[in-house]
Amino acid sequence: QVQLVESGGGLVQPGGSLRLSCAASGSILSINAMGWYRQAPGKQRELVAAIFSGGSTNYADSVKGRFALSTENAKNTVYLQMNSLKPEDTAVYYCYAEITTPGFMGARNNDYWGQGTQVTVSS
Repeated sequence: QVQLVESGGGLVQPGGSLRLSCAASGSILSINAMGWYRQAPGKQRELVAAIFSGGSTNYADSVKGRFALSTENAKNTVYLQMNSLKPEDTAVYYCYAEITTPGFMGARNNDYWGQGTQVTVSS
């Protein structure tokens, strides 16, 4: 079983910064991708940023230049540094990972989600 545990959300003023972290634990053979989605009230969940096993990254246009991903591979952890936050960044942020786990019939890939952490940008 794999778990994703998030931390770091909260209330911040416009222009401020927050750092989210997400740690994966369990029976992990490899992490193929890891990143963050967000969902604002009344809106669909959208990709914020993702990093892939080869090191490439993908950012939503709305966060480019303000948000940055980093990883601590030894701890199966990904961080999202969020700078110059805007009210429109307010949402529940969900950690996501595509992970290969061992199985009776062989290794398999599955998608995993964290429980979500609230980020509120408001004065």
